Amino acid sequence: MPEHYSSIGEAVGAAMQHNIRLAQRLTAPVRYLPPASADPYSVPGMIARLTETAAPAEVAAIIEEVNGALVGALPQLTELVAAAADWTRARLTFEDPDHNSVFETWKRLAAAHALLEDVREQLESAEDGIAACPAERSDPKHHRMVNVLRTRELLADVMGSGPEQAAPDRERASRETLRHQAARATSPNASPKPAAAPASSASPHATPATPRTSRSR
Repeated sequence: MPEHYSSIGEAVGAAMQHNIRLAQRLTAPVRYLPPASADPYSVPGMIARLTETAAPAEVAAIIEEVNGALVGALPQLTELVAAAADWTRARLTFEDPDHNSVFETWKRLAAAHALLEDVREQLESAEDGIAACPAERSDPKHHRMVNVLRTRELLADVMGSGPEQAAPDRERASRETLRHQAARATSPNASPKPAAAPASSASPHATPATPRTSRSR
């Protein structure tokens, strides 16, 4: 936002537009990831399986799944970054040699793509080393020599299973309520229902019946 305006109204209007743009950026829809138990081959599922007590062959298999050429998470991420770089490439212009922000963005995406390719190579080399690791855990005194790398929980761990569980819960609650109502209706101890009011007393505006007088003989 510029620092000087020709009038107070212009400054207020610019501030309102700025706040609207910020609100639109911050009100993005929230994604609820499935829990790790829903798919053991998803990234959350593989992280849940990769515990400190897992066997070396199992850990090596998980890394192989991550790095798989067809459905691995890392190759898919690499192709995603490549697609973003190609999207930027289609908007390149070199008319101004002193200022080219699009080209700078493309260079960052290309560098990220190259780093991901290097990560794939490193993981391929690490698979054999993981399989050769001992199955037993070492003395904890050796663990203090190297820092722990994982520092955060996954989104599904923080936000829970998501809104898709609300509908089944409501359906189960509704079925349970109906079951209790049916049990009360068929119970021998159920209180009798009040008798329905006569039709003549249903309306306050109904005309009362004229009493019949008996004739004397």
